[in-house]
Amino acid sequence: MNVRLIAITNPLIEIQDEKLNPEGLIAYCARVSSPHQETPDYENLLAYCIKNRHWSIFEMVDMTVEIVTSRAISPQILRHRSFVFQEFSQRYAKVQSFETYTPRRQDVKNRQHSINDLDPSTMSWFSDAQEEIRALCVKKYNDALEKGIARECARMLLPLNTQTKLYMKGSVRSWIHYIEVRTDTSTQKEHRDIAEAVKDIFTDQFPVTASALGWT
Repeated sequence: MNVRLIAITNPLIEIQDEKLNPEGLIAYCARVSSPHQETPDYENLLAYCIKNRHWSIFEMVDMTVEIVTSRAISPQILRHRSFVFQEFSQRYAKVQSFETYTPRRQDVKNRQHSINDLDPSTMSWFSDAQEEIRALCVKKYNDALEKGIARECARMLLPLNTQTKLYMKGSVRSWIHYIEVRTDTSTQKEHRDIAEAVKDIFTDQFPVTASALGWT
């Protein structure tokens, strides 16, 4: 798993001879009906809007991140429909890499929860099983390509831990919702790790907003 910032809205206007940062742009747009639109301070305004759930102003700025994960996790990410995505195409390019996962025990009381208390021998078995299946799948996948079978067909032989890369772009509002939902313990750990990494990026880029949300 790897997550990194790719792009963020770059304001082109200045207030009092200083270029706005992304949070400043949110506040500037929020004050569209105010005679004090060019007020440089915005901490209290953003906190007020969050407290009173005035979420539309947080749609004025976008952030794009790059996410490297597996084909098992990417469908969970793609379910967030307020975002725009570009994903590595197995139809266009040959698959090169795979993710290796550490197993957890199934929670018998919650089908969507797992517990990290498996014994070392079981964990070792699962690691070996992943490697065995990966080796077989890669061989058959490469054999298929050598026989002239199209990549879009040969990919049917690949396991869910096949690595993929996504670019995920959304508004600050969408990122707030995504982080709140996907850092919850009900989210699968591998996806939660991604969301936590996104939260760190968000907090660095939008410190006032993150503080108002109680994230820092």
